[in-house]
Amino acid sequence: MRRRLIAAAATALAAFAVAIPASAALNQPTQVSTNPADFTPNVLDGEVRAFALVGDTVVVGGDFSTVTDAQRKVRYSRKNLFAYRAATGEILPFAPQPDAPVFALATGPNNTVYAGGAFQKIAGGSQRGLAQLSLADGSRVPAFTAAINWGDDRALIAQGQWLYAAGSFSAINGTQRVGLARLDATTGAVDPAFDMKLAAPHLTRVKLEDLALTPDGHRLAAIGAVEQAAGQWRAQVVMIDIPATGAVRLADWYTDAYAHECRAGFETYLRGIDFDPTGTYATIVATGRKWGQDLMCDTAARFDLRGSGLHKPLWVNHTGGDSLYSVADTGAAIYVGGHQRWMDNPQGRETAGPGAVSRPGIAAINPQTGKATAWNPQRNPRGVGARALLATPQGLLVGSDTEKIGGEYHARLALLPLS
Repeated sequence: MRRRLIAAAATALAAFAVAIPASAALNQPTQVSTNPADFTPNVLDGEVRAFALVGDTVVVGGDFSTVTDAQRKVRYSRKNLFAYRAATGEILPFAPQPDAPVFALATGPNNTVYAGGAFQKIAGGSQRGLAQLSLADGSRVPAFTAAINWGDDRALIAQGQWLYAAGSFSAINGTQRVGLARLDATTGAVDPAFDMKLAAPHLTRVKLEDLALTPDGHRLAAIGAVEQAAGQWRAQVVMIDIPATGAVRLADWYTDAYAHECRAGFETYLRGIDFDPTGTYATIVATGRKWGQDLMCDTAARFDLRGSGLHKPLWVNHTGGDSLYSVADTGAAIYVGGHQRWMDNPQGRETAGPGAVSRPGIAAINPQTGKATAWNPQRNPRGVGARALLATPQGLLVGSDTEKIGGEYHARLALLPLS
């Protein structure tokens, strides 16, 4: 039965041509299964940090060197980046071999993918931190010439004529853009009309961790080590309005929920953000290594995007001292990944407090109540954490640094199919 469901999903996938952002607001009618698909490849070392779906191809980025087919019979050298057929798991010849980790991927036009990370060389040439690659042969698209000056790129979202990029850089192609830029998706040229003038005067530097874009493309969110945007105070969360006509502007939306520090040494404890499929809500996940019901460390929290001014979270789900790194809101559920042991644990202090439920390494949260659902595939061992989640027409892709999920061997990569 499951193979028939997967085959049906593959048929739908073949016709699926809409680009899915790295933080995807893909509506799924039900929660996904806890039983992983059997055909996905295995990543034998390092960790998976990013996914993109390009037509019927899944592109996988991270910090690794070797992958195998699902049966672990054939090994392939694939440094930090590879691709496989979404419906069958067939590993493709695509092998750009970036010289450092890939942290972000986004679907490009004409069978291409955008890659962001800490690399300085990719596909046999020099192009720091950003590149557009052909899936046909792994070559760089020559027209796209964007390159960051230093640091890395940690998030990418492609939308129409634009590519949004975020990370720890301070310039692209010699044009100053601190931590966040909008690029021409064809050439990589920096958009002169988009400059949020991010600043972090009390921190070492601006370093953004993730981006999210509403399905209509009219609001962009950026999270990370940032204190100011366009001269206004913003504590780790920046919302930007992108109207259909008129100038891009800083949204009159902010929160003080993340104004308090967590453990010393964290410039930012925010790690992931996703909008729901309606573009009405945002869910943010965090690390922090500190506990307390009044703190936002090691939490998932949902915010209403409507209205202006100060916003408080609608609900907060605490792990009790364990990090959350990734989030995907599909409407039916909000999936969170990390190395958490528990959810629903506001009184936990590296312990299971009253009401805590065991959800090792991955969990699903009810969007309305903010409580963990019964869904519990378990990711054991938990490792550093599940840093990559992507909702697709087939189900939920999970990328991590460990080898088991749902009680089965799926090294660092798994697909939890739609139920």
